[in-house]
Amino acid sequence: MSTIDHPNNQGSHSAATLAILVLAPLFFSTNIIFGRVAVASVEPWTLAFIRWFSCALILMPFVASSITEHLDALMRVKRRLLLLGFLGMWICGALVYLALKYTSATNGTLIYTSSPVLIIFLEWLFRGRNVGRREFLGIAIAMLGVLVIVFRGDLDVLMSLDFNPGDMIFVLTAISWSIYSVLLKSPDLDPVPTLTLFTVIAFMGAVTLAPFTIVEIVYYDAFPTGAVVWLNIAGIIFLSSIIAFSAFQYGVKSAGASVAGIYMYLLPVYGVGMAVLFLGESFELYHVAGILTVSGGVILASFPVSMLQRMTATNHAK
Repeated sequence: MSTIDHPNNQGSHSAATLAILVLAPLFFSTNIIFGRVAVASVEPWTLAFIRWFSCALILMPFVASSITEHLDALMRVKRRLLLLGFLGMWICGALVYLALKYTSATNGTLIYTSSPVLIIFLEWLFRGRNVGRREFLGIAIAMLGVLVIVFRGDLDVLMSLDFNPGDMIFVLTAISWSIYSVLLKSPDLDPVPTLTLFTVIAFMGAVTLAPFTIVEIVYYDAFPTGAVVWLNIAGIIFLSSIIAFSAFQYGVKSAGASVAGIYMYLLPVYGVGMAVLFLGESFELYHVAGILTVSGGVILASFPVSMLQRMTATNHAK
């Protein structure tokens, strides 16, 4: 029995575990905030390369022996690891930063929040996952919320197809992250420890980003300089990547995957809140509609059935 499925993780949890579960989505949300500031001074592929190469470099001493131990298993799936690096770090890295040149962090956060329902849809489409009416309804509601954000609650924008290019790129990145997540669940990757796999994929992502980074540096003659921009990059590397990932994995191991996943519903609250507070972005009526529909749809589609049953049983007992 795996750690995340152990019954001991399904009961009460320590205050430290709950605090980490609450903070994990906050750390994840900082990527779009830091990125929104950084893209004013750093080209998107360069920023993504620095992020993921630095993560791989920092984590390598901690997983080097594990990589050696699982080298045969990693070599058997090397092409998939490269694909995962492209999907997770090239598209969901560089293209996220490119999108932030055109759209707000608020829009990006809300669109990206739809990924969980896209994962459910892809697993139903390609892996025969059983999807009930509740999940299909949640998927439909969340996708409606994405449309509300993309056409900014204005039917004239929808009819004229006058969409913000940054919003459309975020739709692409949400789809890419969903494909990445589905591929990551392959059984032949199970023997490789999580942190080891993350480090290898981060390195593969850096490999896919490197040629484009070289072109950006040569063509634009630009490499990040100055303390402020490097502070933002450091925030992306440590808070948005290493600490966010480590906190979530700790939550999964301590409380179980289903419990940890529920706390990720806080992503839009944190992301939008920080965008308004730190970036001075406006909070429009269509953002309210977007939060309610996207978050509501995601919760409806992905809230664990087992937890619903336990909550119902508890209420009946009372």
